[in-house]
Amino acid sequence: MTSPRITQRLMVERSMTALQTGMGRLGRAQEQLSTGRLINRPSDSPTGANAAMRLREELAAGNQYARNASDGLSWLGRADNTLTSMLDGVRRSRDLMLQGASTGSTGTDTRRALAAEVTQIRESLLSLANTEHLGRPLFGGTTGGGAAYDVAGAFVGDTEAVSRTVGAGVGVRVNISGPEAFGAGADSLFAVLDEAVAALETNPGALGGVLDRLDAVSERMRTALADVGTRYGRVESALTTVDSTTIDTHAALSEVENVDIAKAIVDLQLQEVAYQAALGATARVIQPSLLDFLR
Repeated sequence: MTSPRITQRLMVERSMTALQTGMGRLGRAQEQLSTGRLINRPSDSPTGANAAMRLREELAAGNQYARNASDGLSWLGRADNTLTSMLDGVRRSRDLMLQGASTGSTGTDTRRALAAEVTQIRESLLSLANTEHLGRPLFGGTTGGGAAYDVAGAFVGDTEAVSRTVGAGVGVRVNISGPEAFGAGADSLFAVLDEAVAALETNPGALGGVLDRLDAVSERMRTALADVGTRYGRVESALTTVDSTTIDTHAALSEVENVDIAKAIVDLQLQEVAYQAALGATARVIQPSLLDFLR
């Protein structure tokens, strides 16, 4: 068995290779500590880089879901407030109609005053029904127009759904159309109020039937309000879930990418000591040469 021939060149090459390896380890430790990241390029850890990319995709999706949910909550919250205000107006109109229906205690002038107030309430309700949200009519579906109802109280929007995706495969409708909330045609809120005004002015005996129709519209509005509240709770729950998932994903990403500072400091110190020891050993090994003996 023959042993390999050790030459000065071989010793120098091996020593320099070892020094380069130690310097590389020291450089990596220094980079990780300065950046605070375990993975600064895919080659540092292909598996970790792949996991980090997937976690970042989940974070991006979660952020979008959160934005969608926040937008949905603003739609539903605005609808809830508007419907609540409109129901107050409907209740006041009903009280006025009941007062006008008492033919024995109200005269013509009084009923005209009641009719004038109902007219004002109708105008206020029509304005609320045309409430805009983010430049679109709240009860107008997906219409690009500026109003859901015209001045006559006719619906001019559409009944298409406005939906928001608030989770993986989870979509929630965030709007409610005018006909769903206020009825349609002759049974719509504004048509009934028009009849109430006419009955107060000319035919108080017809107010009983108009009251029944107004009660039906009022019940429809309360049902719509309950539906909006249910959907609001669903979107709010989805947002809470997204926020919780985002926190967990951030923690997982930190485990993959971020450096343990205490461990990184210790590792840097160890690499410094190892490199200094390698420098000292190399200086001792390659110092003697043939030239030293020829002097």
